[in-house]
Amino acid sequence: MFSLASKTALVTGAGSGIGAAIAETFATAGATVWVTDRDEPSGRDVAGKIGGRFLQVDVAREADCEAAARQVGALDVLVNNAGIGHVGTLLQTTGADLDRLYAVNVRGVFNMCKVFLPGMVARKAGVIVNLASIGAVVGVRDRLAYCTTKFAVAGMTKAMALDHARDGVRVNCICPGRVATPFVQARLQEYPDPAAAYREMAATQAVGRMGQPAEIAAAALYLASDEAAFVTGTEFIIDGGFSAGK
Repeated sequence: MFSLASKTALVTGAGSGIGAAIAETFATAGATVWVTDRDEPSGRDVAGKIGGRFLQVDVAREADCEAAARQVGALDVLVNNAGIGHVGTLLQTTGADLDRLYAVNVRGVFNMCKVFLPGMVARKAGVIVNLASIGAVVGVRDRLAYCTTKFAVAGMTKAMALDHARDGVRVNCICPGRVATPFVQARLQEYPDPAAAYREMAATQAVGRMGQPAEIAAAALYLASDEAAFVTGTEFIIDGGFSAGK
């Protein structure tokens, strides 16, 4: 396994799903992990299970991010996982919908990088892993606002990677396809036939199933590790073949 021994990492939106899996994987790899989430009970539960530390953070609020930076101090790995979604075409998306997603998915990444990147640059060492989406690489039907914000995350990732490569800071993003998170499982229960809805969603990926949070976490661990020292500015696609024929 890739090691993060003696490293300090922070994962946003780590109270469940992919974020929780990344936090657990990092802790198993030896990192000191800060679990952050807006949902305090969920975040504290994850932190308790992995022996990590919890901070309640709303990434859309600059003040929360600044407070987190003051409390955490030096950080080796920042994982910007917190994100939200919206279903709808442009005609079904309001300006308020777009602003809501932008505040978390784009400004949230910006806010956290803004407070932790200076320390990484000063130490000439650091890793940032942003969770984007396959919707940052190809268009996805009925996901206008989501794709717009995730394409922005991919662009921000590449720009930061170029700007800070000589500062010793690596920046990459992971672009998952559909993943069987608690959020997705809850949405499936809203369909008349949840099992049929799962099969329909899973069929969009060439392997015929959704991904698992642990599979995304494994990629995050690699990108955070020293073994990925030559990897920066990438869109790490993990989509079960969804985009292969696009």
